[in-house]
Amino acid sequence: MDQTLSDQKNAINYIEFNVKDIQKSKAFYQHLGWTFIDFGSAYCEFNSGALKGGFAQSDNVKSSGGALIILYSHDLEGSLQRVKNAGAKIVQEIFSFPGGRRFHFQDLDGYELAIWSE
Repeated sequence: MDQTLSDQKNAINYIEFNVKDIQKSKAFYQHLGWTFIDFGSAYCEFNSGALKGGFAQSDNVKSSGGALIILYSHDLEGSLQRVKNAGAKIVQEIFSFPGGRRFHFQDLDGYELAIWSE
């Protein structure tokens, strides 16, 4: 049963990335199946299928030292190949952890994300 926004208790609702080039970020994340809505030339909303967020055009991108955003995939090897094809830098190849397997990558702006699967 879906909760309404007023029923959620401090749940993460939206994530925003400052990016150098919105069009390049869109081209990168489309490899993961994300969709986009442009709001002018300096902002774009994305939908990952599970969460919405945004890309904000910025000359001041600070991509290290923040929270690690972890995505889920039913096909971990396929997701690894898709981010490689999109130009990601693989930070950690696929490894096992209690509960599953995952890998870490950096996007075009240097943000580190991970993708996991059972």
